[in-house]
Amino acid sequence: MFCCLRAVRRRLCLEKILLQGVQSRSLSGADAINALRPFYFAVHPDFFGQHPKEREVNENSLKRLNGYLENLQKPGFRSFKPTPLTFYVREREPNSSNVQESFSASGFRAVSFTLHTRDLLSTVLDILNSCSLSTEHIQSLNVDSQPHKEAESTVNRPIKWDKTYYSFTGFKDPEEELEQAQRVETTLISWLDDNEASAVNKLKNSLPLRKELERLKFELSRQLQLSDIRWHRSWGVAHRCSQLHSLGRLVQQRPEVLKNVKGRTVVFTDRSGMSAAGHIMLGTMDVHHHWTKIFERLPNYYKLQKRLLLLEDRISQLLGGIQVIYIEELQPLLTLEEYYETLDSFYDKLRDSRLPFHPRSLRGLQMILESDRYAPSLHEFGHFTIPTVCDPATLQWFIFARAQEARENLKRKEEMMITERELIDTSTKRFSLDRLYKEPSVSSAQMIDCCKRLLEESLPYLQGMHLCISHFYTVLQDGDLCIPWNWKN
Repeated sequence: MFCCLRAVRRRLCLEKILLQGVQSRSLSGADAINALRPFYFAVHPDFFGQHPKEREVNENSLKRLNGYLENLQKPGFRSFKPTPLTFYVREREPNSSNVQESFSASGFRAVSFTLHTRDLLSTVLDILNSCSLSTEHIQSLNVDSQPHKEAESTVNRPIKWDKTYYSFTGFKDPEEELEQAQRVETTLISWLDDNEASAVNKLKNSLPLRKELERLKFELSRQLQLSDIRWHRSWGVAHRCSQLHSLGRLVQQRPEVLKNVKGRTVVFTDRSGMSAAGHIMLGTMDVHHHWTKIFERLPNYYKLQKRLLLLEDRISQLLGGIQVIYIEELQPLLTLEEYYETLDSFYDKLRDSRLPFHPRSLRGLQMILESDRYAPSLHEFGHFTIPTVCDPATLQWFIFARAQEARENLKRKEEMMITERELIDTSTKRFSLDRLYKEPSVSSAQMIDCCKRLLEESLPYLQGMHLCISHFYTVLQDGDLCIPWNWKN
């Protein structure tokens, strides 16, 4: 017990010293990235190639964390909201801590925490302590008393750690681990050779459940007159069947509460409500009571949705007719209330700025709103990504300067999507696949490149299989083969 007390006292003393010695001099963006390197290597998605669910959670949480860190470094930015994050953290050795965290047999643990700090140093300490990672190395940061003059690319600048750090602490050098993993190049043919039998066996075992899933989905869609039933996570077939059975029991027990779902899409996800896209979200951890409340509130959700559409039209009028859209595949999953609040705040800023856009001058163009960014950008598909905190004058200049390029990208998008569909159909027939699909994070350009290269190969292994184009190799629990879009030959 005294050892534990000494450890706690040592950590508290360290934080006190750090806060006195470093915070007064303002931690820079480069220092923050330097200090967080143990964390980044502990949660980096590349180390979770065999665990697609955990990889996806870490990817999404890193995006939100990077947005939070960027906002902390923006001069004058004060609109901070508590940001809940969940990471799967790789374990190097068995952890004897009494901290109540969920551990898995796969060599990683789930850690959840909420960021509400307003400076870089407090944020870095909060992250490291939440993940039970050492903070002692922060003392050695070379923080100058003068403000840092950072280039625009400071956040992305690679920083090399002294090898003596790993010699002293006994930790493995994560850079060496990553380099070793990258040196062992996996080729498509060799990987299929090694994993075909396992995938075929898993697929064969899942076929009865797959048929049951299709039956349940068809019957519920017909009974409730739904437009579609979807899943926001890559749950297995058994898990999806269980969710549909649960919804079916609710239909039998409380049919009157589902009278307002006609023509809608139901999405099973992490929380219940209505999404920004207008879909009914059913949280998989919620009980029937929570689902019932959501179905009862649908009339109020529909009213809010109409107000949201009017708000989008008003923003469009202020910006020369540009269309405000929400893209499920590219944007965070937002509730209708969250998205309405984002639009309303943005509309108030635009209305007060009185930007001189000519009416209908930007018709045919599209934009999405992002709350985790502060610099506007143009997507390869032609839509503008506009931060909610973007300065109106900067916004006007950026849209005017890139409008023609945006129109050209929109034309290419249509052509690209047609090409992508054709290649998917051709590849499915060529290899006698039961299904060929991609993860949302794989772009159309990447999918096109992947399919073109696949069509140049002879791959008898794929007959009758489910093939998912992803960023890594793995066999899912139901026999789906996942291969990276940029696979090696």
